[in-house]
Amino acid sequence: MAGPSLADLNQRSREILRLIVDAYVETGEPVGSRTLARRLERQLSPATIRNVMADLQDLGLLHAPHTSAGRLPTGAGLKLFVSGLLQAGNLTEAERHDIEARCAAVGHNMPSMMEQASTMLSGLSAHASFVIAPKHAHTVAHIEFVRLSDARALVVIVDDHGQVENRIIEIAPGMPMSALVQASNYLRTRLQGRTIMEERDRILDELELHRSELDELTQKVVKSGLAVRLDDPAPATFVVKGQSQLLNSVGGVEDLERLQAIFEVLERKEALLQLLEATQRGDGVQIFIGAEHDLFALAGWSMVLAPFGTKSDGKGGEQVLGAVGVIGPMRLNYARIVPMVDYTAQVIRRILG
Repeated sequence: MAGPSLADLNQRSREILRLIVDAYVETGEPVGSRTLARRLERQLSPATIRNVMADLQDLGLLHAPHTSAGRLPTGAGLKLFVSGLLQAGNLTEAERHDIEARCAAVGHNMPSMMEQASTMLSGLSAHASFVIAPKHAHTVAHIEFVRLSDARALVVIVDDHGQVENRIIEIAPGMPMSALVQASNYLRTRLQGRTIMEERDRILDELELHRSELDELTQKVVKSGLAVRLDDPAPATFVVKGQSQLLNSVGGVEDLERLQAIFEVLERKEALLQLLEATQRGDGVQIFIGAEHDLFALAGWSMVLAPFGTKSDGKGGEQVLGAVGVIGPMRLNYARIVPMVDYTAQVIRRILG
């Protein structure tokens, strides 16, 4: 059964839910009817407010942690708040400039940008931050063999994102330069715009069946070039910073156990790719609160993440290259962190694009 929506709440209920969430983010303490009566813009009696709070509790949006009259938002209440009631704060000009400058400083170098973005977000948000990117089999834009010595050569491979890989291979002593040139030309013709994984077997079959005009020495060079670039077996590149910030949210043994579970999730790169896939099905910033996601089924914690990519999926849409996010307790300052994560993803998207 679907949970309550904004349509189920009148203006008074929305305002009271907003004030309770604001107080929870600020103090983490339950909020009572008398406190709300002082904060509400309209005049309502504590008795009327208690009735509204009871209705919100019946909807599963609030809960009473103790026997006192105070209430806290549930995971569902926070989700409803950030989805429809949140008034996202704007970043300052200085914060925008800082995000842009730090990301631009590392240029198009993806690993360095991931490192910088994660470090920066952790510092700005005062929580743990991460950047995750799946491994993509990039196509070859250029390949060339360069002689280093009598028995060694350098294979230079440039992919479609401008990333350069250099690998040293052994060659037959005294191999003529013409063989290296011929091997370079042969592979450029067959690999340009394709991945090595796509073409490796076909090229090897061609050489095995003597369908090419390459001599034996040149064929050995070609085979060496095909062998040096093996796809990374890791499913993703993952950078996380500020794990120590999570300790600030620990209040007891139960919280320590939850923190250990968080660290275990952060170690599971394959599982985190499921979250990245979830961003592709959504629009913009995605927020996972408490136990609402199968992977992130950890009461008391939240994750805010936004995808980044380039408009190059070949179908007029955007190919998601990764996601940037912040992880912390459920009482995150969503109004500050949501626009921060969103803007960082936009900056990375612009630089990569």
